[in-house]
Amino acid sequence: MPSPYFENYGIVTVTDATVTITDDAHVGQRIILNRAAGCVATLPAATGSGNRFEFIGAVDASGDQVIQVTGDDTMAGVAMTDMTGVLFATAATTDTITLNGTTSGGLKGWRVICDDIAADTWAVLVISEASGTEVTPFSAAVS
Repeated sequence: MPSPYFENYGIVTVTDATVTITDDAHVGQRIILNRAAGCVATLPAATGSGNRFEFIGAVDASGDQVIQVTGDDTMAGVAMTDMTGVLFATAATTDTITLNGTTSGGLKGWRVICDDIAADTWAVLVISEASGTEVTPFSAAVS
């Protein structure tokens, strides 16, 4: 039975252009994306494990900060990109979050939480400041 407590094993800082997220290396750690030019983080296959991955932006994005699924997994959840109450919801085919540093979010301090809630399904929550005319950070780019 999984623990009822959220465990924190510290942080892992990513400065590379790509990172493959794994249960062994990343569960319980906050994943700090510290590459302004952009990073693509690929989640493991969703199995319903209950595992949580929390991403935090350490710098303002000048390139796309992308969090995507693998295979035919999808995401279900919401993104809040401004304090004015702008809220975006995922679509049935959403498999990618893209924070571009302006209209879809990605300014320093952004957070994305991904929970493995069922086979092929990630529950996601995006909180980020955005600028300009805001747009959804969600898309169907993997499949």
